[in-house]
Amino acid sequence: MGNFLQLNIARPWLTYTHWRKKYGDLIYFRLLGLDFIVVNSEKVARALMDQRSAIYSDRPFIATNELFGVNFSTVMLPYHGTDWKLHRKMFHHALRLESASRYHHIHTKRVRALLKDLLDDPSHFEIHIQRFVASNVMAFTYGYDVAPRNDPIVANVKELVDILAKALSPERSAIVSAFPILTRLPAWLPGLGSQRDAARARELAGQVLNVPFNLVKKNIDTGVATHSMVSDCLAQIDEKEDQHKQEAAIKAAAATAFIAGFESSSSMLHTFILAMILYPEVQAKGQAEIDSVIGVTSRLPEFDDRPLLPYVDAILRELLRWMPVVPLGIPHATSKDDVYDDCFIPKGENKFIKYSELTKTNLTGALVINNVWAMSRDESKHGADVEEFRPERHLTAENNSGPQPISADPIFGLGRRICPGRFTAEAVIWIAIVNILATFRIVKSKDILGEEIDVKKEFTAGIAIQPVHFSCSFVSRSEERASTL
Repeated sequence: MGNFLQLNIARPWLTYTHWRKKYGDLIYFRLLGLDFIVVNSEKVARALMDQRSAIYSDRPFIATNELFGVNFSTVMLPYHGTDWKLHRKMFHHALRLESASRYHHIHTKRVRALLKDLLDDPSHFEIHIQRFVASNVMAFTYGYDVAPRNDPIVANVKELVDILAKALSPERSAIVSAFPILTRLPAWLPGLGSQRDAARARELAGQVLNVPFNLVKKNIDTGVATHSMVSDCLAQIDEKEDQHKQEAAIKAAAATAFIAGFESSSSMLHTFILAMILYPEVQAKGQAEIDSVIGVTSRLPEFDDRPLLPYVDAILRELLRWMPVVPLGIPHATSKDDVYDDCFIPKGENKFIKYSELTKTNLTGALVINNVWAMSRDESKHGADVEEFRPERHLTAENNSGPQPISADPIFGLGRRICPGRFTAEAVIWIAIVNILATFRIVKSKDILGEEIDVKKEFTAGIAIQPVHFSCSFVSRSEERASTL
């Protein structure tokens, strides 16, 4: 059992952060026969993941990945192999910092559609946010225009993400690893809902992987394909190399960008809406800064305005810190034994095993987890009020003298496994935040008696988190701006 009974399986980051107070920044524990090492501080995480990246760039075997049909994902590919390098090459070409600006016009165009949706139908703001994010990700990944309502590809990825968020944590994987018979029992047995979820996830993953990719190939054949990550990569296939392998890598990398980008950016914007309701003074200060730059005309903010909006940037920084979308990041594995601060960290074994062949003896080595949640609650860096949403903490004289770029935040990962789409994700989130603030006051909804409906700071559980559903209203700040939507 190890430390199983001490662990909050639904929200393990809370347990790890509590343990930090007693055991420190580097913690070892066992869970159902597996070794876990938790890194609870950004300083230690950067010392290991950045400065010793050659050792800490691998991924552990996660039993649930193949079970749920997402073993193609770039995120979990082993470091020492040709597949990961091929995927990263494609991401670097399409999503590096210099390339991300190519998509600014896409983000700007689609944020206008988001504003109009929020103006016309504010009660379904969560759906509008998801469609906005999906439309951006699908545009630069596949050159695909999302349907205004009920797009089937978006519906598939949303359902898949909802399943994966609950199923793919390393702690839940440890349960499957410890009891591999669970993967062989029929899904109709009582209590085996995860088996049914896994079957559905495999079906959805196949559709997300193949349907949009095949649309791009069809458009290329008919001569109507637009510029996108997939079309560019297909055009650059090396005919001297294995073309089937290259095409499979393009397909998998694109699906990874679609799934990961949709989940993280949607959750972050959902959290932004919550923060603006709970902290109206922050909202007002951000709006005052925007008005001082663009005036009270019908003009809406654009990317060229960003250098003049430091407080809006601080809101984005605080958003990443306040509620990290993936509180524990993605687990790492070591490629050889290591010692840090007199602590021994054993070599991991990344064996990609079919779940039908899984046994406890297949799995050795330790999972290294970066507790981003604990890093975001570091009082020595962020102050004592870490549970409060306070953008001003990022505007101190010390930070202004040499702040790290937002894309370097630990929420995007560390070392050589840092998120390759972080520049584009940051741009999508920023343009949405600044335009929503410019256009609306976000306030609490009222019931039939005219009383405000209370909004609480509550989040879902799972490998990725988002706010529990709440209601709110979007009040237009300017009839002149609203008339342009």
